[in-house]
Amino acid sequence: MAADQQEPTGGAIGRAAALAARLAEERVDHRFKGLPPDAEGLTIGELAAQRRDLFTGGFTTPVLTLSAEALEHNLAQLEAYAERHGLAFAPHGKTTMAPQLFARQLAYGAWGITVAVPHQVRVCRAFGVRRVFLANELVDATALRWVAAELAADPEFRFVCYVDSVRGVELMDRALTGAAAPSRPVDVVVELGAGDSARTGVRTDAEAVEVAEAVTRTATLRLVGVAGYEAQVPGASPGTVRAWLRRLTGLAVELDKAGRFGDADEIVVSAGGSEWFDSVAEVFAELPPLSAPALKLLRSGAYVSHDHGHYERLTPFNRVPEEGGLEPAFRLWAQVVSKPTPGEAFLNAGKRDVSYDLKLPEPQLVRAYEGGTTRPATGLTVTALSDQHAWLRIEPGGADVEVGDWVALGLAHPCTVFEKWPLIPVVDADGTAGDYIRTFF
Repeated sequence: MAADQQEPTGGAIGRAAALAARLAEERVDHRFKGLPPDAEGLTIGELAAQRRDLFTGGFTTPVLTLSAEALEHNLAQLEAYAERHGLAFAPHGKTTMAPQLFARQLAYGAWGITVAVPHQVRVCRAFGVRRVFLANELVDATALRWVAAELAADPEFRFVCYVDSVRGVELMDRALTGAAAPSRPVDVVVELGAGDSARTGVRTDAEAVEVAEAVTRTATLRLVGVAGYEAQVPGASPGTVRAWLRRLTGLAVELDKAGRFGDADEIVVSAGGSEWFDSVAEVFAELPPLSAPALKLLRSGAYVSHDHGHYERLTPFNRVPEEGGLEPAFRLWAQVVSKPTPGEAFLNAGKRDVSYDLKLPEPQLVRAYEGGTTRPATGLTVTALSDQHAWLRIEPGGADVEVGDWVALGLAHPCTVFEKWPLIPVVDADGTAGDYIRTFF
């Protein structure tokens, strides 16, 4: 991304990294599933320094791992992509809720971190994130007053959130007026909904103008741009997504001509999940000059771990392979605990351990209990999940399994994987765990 859109080297980035590094001082105990029982009482840093082998170092199943190499690759890929296309980048932190990953994303050029609810803003602030984009309308009076206090306490703190209704603007203004009035206005962007079936956002340009006018009538809020989420466009395709994105940029131009951005230092134009950032880059490149510099803000979040089966299929890098690509970083190892019939087995991982909202896990590897040899999981399919079991179908001629074998599962939808694991080993290609990622959901 452009140099003037980045956090300064050191400074805020260094503070975020230093605060995240303190997580290594936390002690390992029963809260962290999958970790070696004999690590009880060690600090996370001490356990990481031992570089234990995933299979022989005392880890218990099920255990979720992240590939160190895939994480590094994915962080570098989105940094390079944003830089090539002149985009600022605020990855969606709700995906991981992992301050260590936030710090690494900032170090890889991220402008800030996107979140969805006030708790997530608090986590960002606790770990030194200076720029937070809240992709929701914030009408909770207590949370707004807390934000106002943060703005007053830290002149370098930048906070931006959605507005999508006149009533929402009025409630925000009421919460921030009087004794709680912020030392500087809270920055807001009008959210444009991506069709009638979108979760949130104004449905028409006229409504957007009405909301913008309501903001300009307050002293507590400052309108600084427009935003939305293009993946909710009905029948999303390159054509329909680009058409909606042009509505979004057109709204920015219209509001700017009407003088609705007032004294904004920069005009935020933001979109971009993990499925259509190629279209975002294309349309944002068409944005004409505005009265202030445009902050073209991409918010993809799932890229950092990528996945098997969902984003693996939908990533824009499939459409533009010359731009690069992402690598799935998740792998959950579960153990065969029952094989009641030749064609069926059960693993000791279920809904409490894996994502299942978009796609069932995909068996990838089998590691034999006897001898530790590893082979592809051909002919194995997860057909259902219980709370703590995966139902595994074994096709004739496939990779048969025996009780005790470990099976590696590929997982879809990172948002519903990270949330199930408070501490995740980061495993190098040689099978050793040299780091651990702490999550805060």
